[in-house]
Amino acid sequence: MGKKIYVGNLSYDTSDAGLAEAFSAHGTVLSARTIVDRDTGRSKGFAFVEMSTEDEARSAISALNGVNLDGRQIKVNESIDKPRPDRY
Repeated sequence: MGKKIYVGNLSYDTSDAGLAEAFSAHGTVLSARTIVDRDTGRSKGFAFVEMSTEDEARSAISALNGVNLDGRQIKVNESIDKPRPDRY
């Protein structure tokens, strides 16, 4: 299983393919998904990228945090799984 990375402050024009291309310089990208509003279909300005190894993820985080992508200075951090409430 790969390591998930949070990417914030994205331009609304950044595509999944553009995101994968930016991160692929630092290893194998298993997935790159921009989060979109379900009603409008417009990007919410953040995404998740999954790298194949923890070392590749660390490399991408250190290299890309604060870099300009599509006109915006992106924030790149390790993704933290949010606990889901129990459903009854």
